[in-house]
Amino acid sequence: MPGRCLWIAICCLLVLLQAVLVKPVVAEGEWETTAESEQALDRGLKWLADNQGPEGNWTSNDLGLVGMGALAFMAAGYQPGRGKYGDTVKRALDYVIDRAKPSGLLNISNSQRDMYNHGLATFVLGQANGMTSTQDRRLNKTLDDALRLIANTQSEDGGWDYRARRQPRGHDLSLAVMQAKALRSAVDSGLEVPNEVIDLAIRSVRDHYAPQNGRRDAPESDQMKLPGQFTYTKGGGGGTIAMAAAGVVCLQEFGQYDDWRIRKNMDVIAAAISQLPKPKARTLPFDAYTSYYVGQALYQVGGEDWDEQYPRLRDYLVATQDSGTRPELYGSWTDNGANGGGKVGGRPGELFGTSVACFLLAIPNRYLPILQEGKIESLRQQFSGGRP
Repeated sequence: MPGRCLWIAICCLLVLLQAVLVKPVVAEGEWETTAESEQALDRGLKWLADNQGPEGNWTSNDLGLVGMGALAFMAAGYQPGRGKYGDTVKRALDYVIDRAKPSGLLNISNSQRDMYNHGLATFVLGQANGMTSTQDRRLNKTLDDALRLIANTQSEDGGWDYRARRQPRGHDLSLAVMQAKALRSAVDSGLEVPNEVIDLAIRSVRDHYAPQNGRRDAPESDQMKLPGQFTYTKGGGGGTIAMAAAGVVCLQEFGQYDDWRIRKNMDVIAAAISQLPKPKARTLPFDAYTSYYVGQALYQVGGEDWDEQYPRLRDYLVATQDSGTRPELYGSWTDNGANGGGKVGGRPGELFGTSVACFLLAIPNRYLPILQEGKIESLRQQFSGGRP
């Protein structure tokens, strides 16, 4: 009997130890989350669940946006098929998986949206794969095929085109960041991604940086002394907040933590946040696309950038959530920033805005695999980005 009691005690200790080891890193304090932000997150998730629809797609045929709906719940700790919103997550993921094309492409919308939808949807599937303890063959096959398509459609200069095709030159940085996050999501899940694909992508991202004086051909030692930022095109056009954040996210995802361009762009982001106008109902700090990457850039860089700027974004979202202008909108946001800029309207725009807002409010809980690791030294060594 004593031996049996000892065995039971050991088993209980092992179960307790496992619970401690797998428990996600939660918010560090009130400076990251507040009672108000947690309530806003709950209201946003309820709106998403109530408006998903039987097909699971919120009336959108953009698989990237449907994936974002699933991501909002996963960021709050809900896994496919488990818990209060488990069925909501599963329906959204199933909608994406069921519509994967034989080529692996995750897009059923206009072909000009191929790589936008594909990159975002692949990233979400990668996070779902990393959060589930059981093997889902459909998910794994879809993810494998989707990653293979990203590698096969990479342009010769390291970027990507809007359409799922290989070209001599990629189109712009907004496409590159989508694919970069998808590739990193795969790395987090233990899936194989060719190093040369990622190295070429990193090199392409650096080519999108432009100093303020426009001398992109100047030596790095000179460029480091001047303000500058990542731009939409490699020619220096389209120096938006979205591109500043996208460039930072790309470099951070693949371990380029000490790249001097990161600090330049974080200064651009901080300045933009400090200049946000007075909150207006149902708006995000920036449009949904920009807000999505700004929040991730702040989190990944961490330190003072996160400590000082994240609470401003969080409180802005709390202040702008719909508080009942119409019952059917209660708890939602839409794809519109404080200064305009949103491009998705109707119910899909509400899906996009509310999903991004919930994702940002849930970041401090660190449930998603991509939010749990912090800096990984092996990534810096694994991916050189064309550097010697």
